[in-house]
Amino acid sequence: YWFSDKIVLSMYKARELSPADAPLIHKMVDELAANAGIPKPRVYVVQEEAPNAFATGRDPKHAVVAVTTGLLSIMNREELAGVLSHELTHVKNRDILVGSIAAVMAGAIMLLANLAKFAAIFGGGQDREGGGNPIAALLMAFLAPLAAMLIQAAISRSREYLADDGGADIAGTAQGLASALSKLANVQRPPQSASPNTAHMYIINPLSTRSMSNLFATHPPIEERIARLRCERI
Repeated sequence: YWFSDKIVLSMYKARELSPADAPLIHKMVDELAANAGIPKPRVYVVQEEAPNAFATGRDPKHAVVAVTTGLLSIMNREELAGVLSHELTHVKNRDILVGSIAAVMAGAIMLLANLAKFAAIFGGGQDREGGGNPIAALLMAFLAPLAAMLIQAAISRSREYLADDGGADIAGTAQGLASALSKLANVQRPPQSASPNTAHMYIINPLSTRSMSNLFATHPPIEERIARLRCERI
């Protein structure tokens, strides 16, 4: 939580962009942050062909918005504004804090599940009269982490929908974000070194091709997000 921005930026070798480096991007972020009612975050770029973006930082005063070089190469001004507005909504909604709480809760559930598993294996699943059911305890121990993962994924997906809605409000239109998501859905993304631990932070999951099930997906289906944006704003 306290060092999330430094850790993630270091992982992806992100470089800070000064106003002199990218005046147009800084001007856009400045205007959008004012629309959102939050302090202007720092702006970083990641040298990565795969188009994507993410926000990090423990609160709006210590926030960072990062975009990849691949994203900058394919987005027009309206689309880039839509992407940046989506990320600024994550900052405004303190989604890093929400995600941290969800991760701690999931970790606690998994820790308790491990304790239950060892208790069941070594006989702790029985009560004093021997009436306990160690098999049931063992089954719950294996199901609890699964439930924790599902809860985490559901929270992450709900935050993405909220960020889409908030991004459209901040930008003043949903068309830019919808068009940006459409491009991201259709572009051929080359392999990249994104970590599963940070995949939920991106505007689209960089590991989506390796996803096994929508139940565990950190993001809603991108087609649904596009349709939702376009339908709600007609």
